[in-house]
Amino acid sequence: MALLCPSPLCASLTPSSLFSLWLHPTDASLLLLHPSSSLPSPPKPRLLLPFIASSHSRIYAFKGGERKREILESYGLDPSDFLPEPSYTQKARGRTREAEKAGKGRRAPQQPAETPKPPGTTHRLLQVLGGKARRRKLLSPKGMDVRPMMEVVRGAAFDILQVAGGCPASLRPGRWLDLYSGTGSVGIEAISRGCLEAHFVEMDPWVVCEVLRPNLECTGFVDNSVIHTMRVESFLKQAEESNGMDKSFDYVSVTPPYTAVDYAVLMTQLGNSPVIGENSFILVEYPLKTNLLESYGNLIKIADRRFGRTNLAVYGPTWAQKRKKSE
Repeated sequence: MALLCPSPLCASLTPSSLFSLWLHPTDASLLLLHPSSSLPSPPKPRLLLPFIASSHSRIYAFKGGERKREILESYGLDPSDFLPEPSYTQKARGRTREAEKAGKGRRAPQQPAETPKPPGTTHRLLQVLGGKARRRKLLSPKGMDVRPMMEVVRGAAFDILQVAGGCPASLRPGRWLDLYSGTGSVGIEAISRGCLEAHFVEMDPWVVCEVLRPNLECTGFVDNSVIHTMRVESFLKQAEESNGMDKSFDYVSVTPPYTAVDYAVLMTQLGNSPVIGENSFILVEYPLKTNLLESYGNLIKIADRRFGRTNLAVYGPTWAQKRKKSE
């Protein structure tokens, strides 16, 4: 490959493949490029002049500054004598190319920061309907993230359970499991009406700290309660893996967010779970257009009522159904 030379001296080059570079000449570099003593000095101020380089390869139009620097350095020339300082944009492009070569790829566009969720607020719209804590006001979150059971549905559910259990005035004493407890209104109602203890399963820590626990303190049922801050699926799996002798509950309430669960899967899992005993009752709140089976495990459906867009199903042992029919 021939050396670089100024355009007025192009005629002295032998015919070959050519490619052009825009370079910034200086006195020293021009002397290196051409030994002729008659080579004129560049005018002041320095201008970008076209230079020609001859090559035995095919014509290349080098547009990248890095490639130009490599060519000049390969001939022992100082690129700063020929090339202007790179602009800010060129430097940025160079850093991007280096990052891509290193395998880091192009920087992903920065996503806007998420708007922080406003702190939850509560109000006292619920109340205990019966028993020793009757008319005690309960906290509930504002908004639709937590949807407590309507009072009319809750009242009807406990009336069914009390009649089916043989104690119309109060619940048959036992242990209550409140799944998807939220405000805890169902489990609190159970303790108020005669249950010995209630276990609350709620996965939202904010609801547990700001709603459920204050409701237990307000009603004085803290000593009769156990809170499990976890998913219902995890609680049921933990119950299956546990080796405890007494894992079953006398009552189980299921009041999930309608769109958050598959009722067929949930009820099948619950019917085969050790939390359900031979004499257990299951209380299920479910939406319209949801089909529930007539039995799960050894429990059969003893009641199924509709309240607007909400349905209520109660499952229990066969003796409870016979007693309900006789009455």
